[in-house]
Parts: sequence; C-alpha cells; structure tokens
Amino acid sequence: MGKAAQPREAGIRNERRDTDGTMRILVVEDDEKTASYMAKGLAEAGYVVDHAANGRDGLFMATSGDYDALIVDRMLPELDGLSLIQALRAAKIETPALILSALGQVDDRVAGLRAGGDDYLTKPFAFSELLARIEALLRRRGGNSAETRLVVGDLEMDLLARSVKRGGKPIDLQPREFRLLEYLMRHAGQVVTRTMLLESVWDYHFDPQTNVIDVHISRLRQKIDKGFEVPLLHTVRGAGYCIRAPQ
Repeated sequence: MGKAAQPREAGIRNERRDTDGTMRILVVEDDEKTASYMAKGLAEAGYVVDHAANGRDGLFMATSGDYDALIVDRMLPELDGLSLIQALRAAKIETPALILSALGQVDDRVAGLRAGGDDYLTKPFAFSELLARIEALLRRRGGNSAETRLVVGDLEMDLLARSVKRGGKPIDLQPREFRLLEYLMRHAGQVVTRTMLLESVWDYHFDPQTNVIDVHISRLRQKIDKGFEVPLLHTVRGAGYCIRAPQ
C-alpha cells in the first residue's frame, strides 16, 4: 500500500491538526488487512487516517486527538469497541462513531447504538457503503461541519459529490489530483510550498527527491486551465504554487 494510504499507528501519530480543513478519521481495528483496506480507501477519498490496533490505544488516541469521526470494530483486544465508545461518551467526547461488527442481529445493533455509537455497519461490508455512512455522520455533526463547496473564480469543487467544474464544464480528476486541487483551493491566493504539498497531500514528512509533485501539477494544470482564456494555477518560481482567481 502506498505511503499516503498507510494508517498511522498509536504512538507515532502526527499531532498536527489539519489546518487546511482536511477531515481526520480514527480507525480502531485489530485486523491489519481490514484496517489497510479502509485506510487506503479513505485516503483516496481525501481523508487523513490514523489507526489503532486495539481498544486501549484507540481510547487513548480518541481522547487525546482531534478527530471528525471514529470507525470502531466491536470485537477488539484489550478493550472492546462498545466499552471504548461508552468511555468516550462518559468523558463527554461526542465524536461520531461508526461501529463495525460481524454481529448483525437486531439486538446487536441496538446494543451498539445504546452504547453511544452513531451508526452500525455489519461485516463484510462494501467500502462504498462505509464511505457513504461516514459522509452522512459528518454532515449530521453539528457545529463542526466542514465546507462542502470551494470556489476560485469560475472553478468549483463539490466536496460531498467529489466533483469539479470550471465554467460549468465537468472536470474528471483522479483521487490524488482531487486532493491536490482541494488543498490548493483551500489556500487560494497563497503560495503553497513543495513541503506543504508533500506533507498534506502525500503524507510524506521528508522529501523523497522525486518529481511526483511536478507531474501532478502539470496534469492538474492541463485539466483545469487548458482551453480557458485565463489560467488559475500558477508556478511561483523558487517558492511553490498558487491558485488564484483572475484580478
């Protein structure tokens, strides 16, 4: 799995809150394959993902971190998922929690919701349903809902529909291109450095000395500027990149 899709484990989690508005999700899952599968898909959808492999670490991270949503497996080592959520609710931490479980009877779902879970998804599950349920939880979360639409000039990004248009014309972007454009649009009018992009879009905290950024910027520029009279994406020589509306 690529670097950007890897969940951060307890103890090495990046303490930086994503000031660009990117939403952070904590996955508490002891099955490595399932955790990696979720982390990869959520990262491709534009989320930052942290991971805890047991209930004890999950509780610690959920109480000390700043998360927009939790995905909690019900059957966990050291502390089960329902007890984890009950402890959070007792501590007045109301982060929305989606419970995952192989137990899918009505009584099981009721127990999960009564323990403080906000939704319950039975394993095995389709990732598209998991993503839709997370998006629904985030939409319902009062007071901390993120922007759902970004606009720079005639360029529009719908964060919920994961769509981009310029001058009303749909633009097809790959997941990484979408994340790159989202970051640039959230910093419209500002110069964004290579380091900022590596950390926020690729989740690298070192420079791998590749031209990955140049390649993606070039592709993005072709898609959002080609055929339009006024370019929006600019290279600031020696500094970085900037997206800005025409003066």
